[in-house]
Amino acid sequence: MPELPEVEVVRTGLQQWTAGRTISEVAVLHPRAIRRHVAGATDFTARLRGMRLGDVHRRGKFLWWPLRGEQALVGHLGMSGQFRLDADPGIHTRVTFDLDRRLLFDDQRTFGGLWLDPLVDGLPTALTGIAPDPFAAEYDRRAVVATIRSRHAPVKALLLDQSIVSGIGNIYADEALWLARVHWRTPGHALSARRVGALLDAATEVMVAAIAAGGTSFDRLYVNVNGNSGYFQRALHAYGREGLPCERCGTPIVRERFANRSSYRCPRCQRG
Repeated sequence: MPELPEVEVVRTGLQQWTAGRTISEVAVLHPRAIRRHVAGATDFTARLRGMRLGDVHRRGKFLWWPLRGEQALVGHLGMSGQFRLDADPGIHTRVTFDLDRRLLFDDQRTFGGLWLDPLVDGLPTALTGIAPDPFAAEYDRRAVVATIRSRHAPVKALLLDQSIVSGIGNIYADEALWLARVHWRTPGHALSARRVGALLDAATEVMVAAIAAGGTSFDRLYVNVNGNSGYFQRALHAYGREGLPCERCGTPIVRERFANRSSYRCPRCQRG
C-alpha cells in the first residue's frame, strides 16, 4: 500500500498539473471506485462538472482538492490506486477527468476510492479521526510520544495506528525501527520518552529520504502521475531483506509474522 512518501510524491505531481484547473467532464467507469460517495455516480459527476480544483492537500495517506461551497474531492490510493496524467485508459481505469488534459484514476485491486466530502475548518469530515502526520504544522511530537508510552500494544502497531500519527505504513515502520534499534514487539509503555522520540524522528528521517527518491516501488502498482516508479527500495535497510546481512552488524535480517503482514528486523541490533 502506498504510504506517506508515495502519496506525497503523487500530491506534488497533482499540484503541478491539476491545481487551478476546471473539470469539464467526469466519467465513472467502475462504481466501486466511488463507493464512499453514497449518492452514486450520477450525483458525483454532476457535482464535479464545472468545478475548479484548488491546491492539493494531504493528511497521512489521504489527498484532497478544495472546491467551492466548502466541499472537497477526496482520494485514497488504497493498495494499488494511481493518478495518471495524459495516459490512455486501460482495463484498470476507474474514473476519468477532463481538465483540458486527461486525468485518470486507475486501481487494479479497487481498494482505493474517490468521494465528495464537506470541509470543516479546511479538513474533509471523513479525515477528522486521522491524526496529523510528522510533516504537518499541527503535528505535536510530545503528545504522540506521551500517547505511545501510555499504551501496552506493540510499538509497531502504535506506529501504524493512524489515529495516533498518520502516514507511517509497514515499510517505513520497519525502517524506522531498524534505524532506532527497537524491536517491533516492544510495548509502547516499556520505552522511554527519549527512545520513542528517537523512533518518531527516525520515521521522519526515512520518509524524507523516500520522498526525495520518489517513493518505494516494488512493482507497477505504485507509480507517480507521469508513470515513473520510485527507487527508494534500493536504500531499504530492513524491509524485504530477509536473509540478507544487516548493514550495521552483518547478522541476517529475519522476517516475522505481524498481524496479517510481515515484519523485518535485525535479531542482533533489535533485540527483544
